Amino acid sequence: MLPLAGLSPEQESLREIAQRFALDKIRPIAAQLDERAEFPLAVIKESHALGLINLTIPVELSGSGLSIFDACLVIEEIAWGCAGFATSMVANDLALTPIRLAGSEDQKRRFIQPIAASGEFSSFCLSEPSAGSDVAGLQTTVEDGGDYWILNGAKQWISNAGHASQYTVFASIDRTKKHKGLCCLVVPRSTVGISVGHHENKMGQRCSDTCSVTFDNVKVPKDHMIGAPGEGFKIAMQTLDASRPMTASIAVGIARAACEHALAYSKERKQFGSPISSFQGIQFMLADMATVIDSSRLLTWRSAWLIDQGKPASIESSMAKRFSADSAMSVTTDAVQIFGGYGYTKDYPVEKLMRDAKLLQIYEGTSQIQRIVIAREMLKG
Repeated sequence: MLPLAGLSPEQESLREIAQRFALDKIRPIAAQLDERAEFPLAVIKESHALGLINLTIPVELSGSGLSIFDACLVIEEIAWGCAGFATSMVANDLALTPIRLAGSEDQKRRFIQPIAASGEFSSFCLSEPSAGSDVAGLQTTVEDGGDYWILNGAKQWISNAGHASQYTVFASIDRTKKHKGLCCLVVPRSTVGISVGHHENKMGQRCSDTCSVTFDNVKVPKDHMIGAPGEGFKIAMQTLDASRPMTASIAVGIARAACEHALAYSKERKQFGSPISSFQGIQFMLADMATVIDSSRLLTWRSAWLIDQGKPASIESSMAKRFSADSAMSVTTDAVQIFGGYGYTKDYPVEKLMRDAKLLQIYEGTSQIQRIVIAREMLKG
């Protein structure tokens, strides 16, 4: 691992706790859970006892109370163990952040604290079958039903949906207004009219639980709306700005693991009478891996620091997420190449890392969408 210069003793200790958990609890079972596409419920429950989930939730709301920067330190280590675990463990932060950012004090107490204290799960419900990147095109609707809001629609690719006891749902109150008509609501899983689909059979991050969620005339209490009607788009974008450094940290963890495996293997594997690490072609690949990993981490840390300082960071968080995701895909592909035929088999860890990395270029804003965000921010000046 490259040196983490400038971290405080407390931050180093936090990172070491997370790395030890990844080494002892996650890595030994990651491959078998990937093979079976099995959700690691018991291990995640253990992580709750150590404060390794609900990372950015304030202590007074039963969370760990970490800054975004410190959360990134933890998440990189968990993803170094297994990206599927990391996605599952970070999903609560993503789902609870809209409430943390825009909810009233009473809503924070009612909708955040019970989840964080109990170790239960919450899911962020934004993407839909026909609206992923196009948030303004959401088809899910919310209507004023007098004493309740009436919610109808379907969400797709929802992390932890099968295990969640609560959903943070984005829906349109007036589709003619596009993004200006979006709303954010907290919906208990137990509400009548909610159905959850099967666990998706994914290429990578297979142990993370990913399902569809359907809402059929679901009655949601009026005081479960976060912010005012029409503020949902702003809340969603603020949430994603805050979450992108954490997602980027997952990419950094994957890439770091792949580089470490490739480096060790290159010293052991011999061809033409010499370790392949002595060949310049392999050395160049390793050098490029180390460079983009370090660059990814620094971009991620910068965006996290800016958010923690309360500064605008849309362009920086998009840069971090885009570069880290694309770099993880590149690094894991090169790691498989260094392993050669062995790297293409499930007997070695790099093929899983390559499959896991691909998702980083897709969820929470594709790499192409991040480029659009970056360009728009640049053009605004």
